[in-house]
Amino acid sequence: MNYYIEEAKIINRKLVLEGWIVDSNISLFVSFNNKRPVHLELNKDREEINKHFNISDKKLGFSYNISCPSMCSKIKIIIKNNNEEIDNIVLNNSIFSKIGKKICKIFSLIGKTFKVLRKHPGILFSRKLLKKYKDVFFDKYYNRNKDDSLNPFDQKEYIEWIIRNENIFDKKEEFSYQPKISFILPVYNPKLSDFKECIDSILKQTYTNYEVCLVDDCSTDKSVLDYIDSLKNNNKFKIYHNSENLHISKSSNKAISMAEGDFIALIDHDDTISSNALYECVKVLNDDKTIDFIYSDFDKLDKKGLRCEPYFKPDYAPDTLLNFNYLSHFNLIRKSIVESVGMFNPDMIGAQDYDLYLRIVEKTNKIEHISKILYHWRMAENSTSTKKSSKNYAYLNGKKAIEEALKRRNIDAEVITKENSSFYTVEYKYSNEPKISIIIPTRDYGDILKKCVDSLISKTTYKNYEIIIIDNGTTDKKTLELLEEYNKNDKIRIVKLDCEFNFSYLNNEAIKVCNGEYIVLLNNDTELITPNWLNVMVGYAMQEHIGTVGVKLLYPDNTIQHGGVVLGLGGVASHSFIGEPRHYRGFNGLLEVPTNYAAVTAACLMVKKSKYLEVNGLSEELKVAYNDIDFNIKLLEAGYYNIFLPQVELYHYESKSRGLDTTGEKYERFLKESSIMMNKWGSYIRKDPFYNPNYSLKSAFRLDRTAKVGGSHDEE
Repeated sequence: MNYYIEEAKIINRKLVLEGWIVDSNISLFVSFNNKRPVHLELNKDREEINKHFNISDKKLGFSYNISCPSMCSKIKIIIKNNNEEIDNIVLNNSIFSKIGKKICKIFSLIGKTFKVLRKHPGILFSRKLLKKYKDVFFDKYYNRNKDDSLNPFDQKEYIEWIIRNENIFDKKEEFSYQPKISFILPVYNPKLSDFKECIDSILKQTYTNYEVCLVDDCSTDKSVLDYIDSLKNNNKFKIYHNSENLHISKSSNKAISMAEGDFIALIDHDDTISSNALYECVKVLNDDKTIDFIYSDFDKLDKKGLRCEPYFKPDYAPDTLLNFNYLSHFNLIRKSIVESVGMFNPDMIGAQDYDLYLRIVEKTNKIEHISKILYHWRMAENSTSTKKSSKNYAYLNGKKAIEEALKRRNIDAEVITKENSSFYTVEYKYSNEPKISIIIPTRDYGDILKKCVDSLISKTTYKNYEIIIIDNGTTDKKTLELLEEYNKNDKIRIVKLDCEFNFSYLNNEAIKVCNGEYIVLLNNDTELITPNWLNVMVGYAMQEHIGTVGVKLLYPDNTIQHGGVVLGLGGVASHSFIGEPRHYRGFNGLLEVPTNYAAVTAACLMVKKSKYLEVNGLSEELKVAYNDIDFNIKLLEAGYYNIFLPQVELYHYESKSRGLDTTGEKYERFLKESSIMMNKWGSYIRKDPFYNPNYSLKSAFRLDRTAKVGGSHDEE
């Protein structure tokens, strides 16, 4: 990336133009109404650009505020490389064009409204129907459910982040352990310029103990073949030409058989890697030579070669991996492990990497994540990096890879697919319904409790459950009458605990009297939406490696109240995706698929009773705040993974019965409990393993403007 236009727009009849250029062969021009382009000089010091590209004593930036000629309707910003146009931006300055766009938007809105009315004609006359279809109308017809929600970073924001955070000129240390690394590079008719960039990125590695095992799979492009032949003089390359087209898996396997390295590195023939990719991996290996699998973050290259759409990944998350291949690129894998699992399966074309990773993680738990962008995935035509619906065979083979993994692991489950999606959902099966105890602490506010309990009884499809209501000193007459009525129901038991409110103590006492093998901690100010909630949740809670199971909670206006908990967000911890619409897909599909989080809220949480007791339940020193977060972290410490299920939904009316902790004695208690958490779990709060340190701690899944790349969070 050797130039970038940061801003190009018309404000009050003036062209506002800003950006930077680092290549002396590249020039900037502007043309008004298709007249002869005028050359614009670099006129602004950009210290951060000079530092990033290691260029001193030269103006690299431009900043212009140019008055537009009268009657100017079209402005063209042109980028030339040695007088050859390589890029342009066209701005329309016509007032008629602006009016026309507004008119089109109005007609589009009217058209979409009539679509809904045709489908649901009763919506105008029924408040019930209007409420029912409010969120559906918003999401389906107002673009909150489209793919652009999966990666919300605009390119300007990301480019600025790169300049602030990535320093490619760090002094490199010498390593005592220098394993040989073999790049596995199958090649078939790539675009020559992209292929050359791929090879150049390999040759620019700052760590030099590597080889490239290149297998040409019968390419027909003579320019590509000539270029491959030119690489034979470089002793870093081992080159083999297939006698017939064998496709990517067999070609990759051939490359692995040629490899002499301790580790293999996978790269596609049109993608690139950062110059420090191998260095960062070997640095990790020098800290721990036993690591078998290293993966990193990646971003994409758009059609102009500009970096965009970064994907900052969590640390190893086994349940997230069962729903989509988040490991993807860039990976370094111990060769002996790859060979032991049988290398690539030729029957898994399009999902061969995913299938391989699922087999590898069954052999080793020595998996390390580098929180840095080391891979740049090119958005080629019909690539899965460009559109999720492309390569349907790859999606179906991905489903097959998960099914075979579940079969190998002796797990009875179904893999659910969605139309126009790249994600999967695993739904666990079981022959007998284990008993589930639903524990609900309450005091007074009978109307709230009634809405909760009645929704459970009327909607729950699961049969083998009991409800234990912990009455913490109710004095309200109507609520006492309600509790007396509930006590007549065979599925409900009332346990009276007249004591100072302590959420942890109340639940710990309830555990002593419950009969369930599985426990649900449930707030009294919730209301069930998903009838098969217990069926789905207990399937996950049955898995040996899973600790807590949480769900999506909604405010009454159908916006999200809980979409998983991020440690360190806003202080000790906070919910993600607060305030987003109910059907919002979430960054990288986190609201579409079951996902590992460090914690989930105990407003609705399931856990196996034996695991609850194993970590001594809820800590009673935390009476109100963060006891559920503490409980989740204790399970992490014990080796379990916590999971959030977006397919299970409840309403949560949040803090109606107890009030918010913002003043006086309550606030002092909140500060005390926050201090307990920081002293006890500071390392987790500073670096949530399931939340990338390049994200902000002020706003979930936004770029952190202060992050040190790949490190833990400091105070923002």
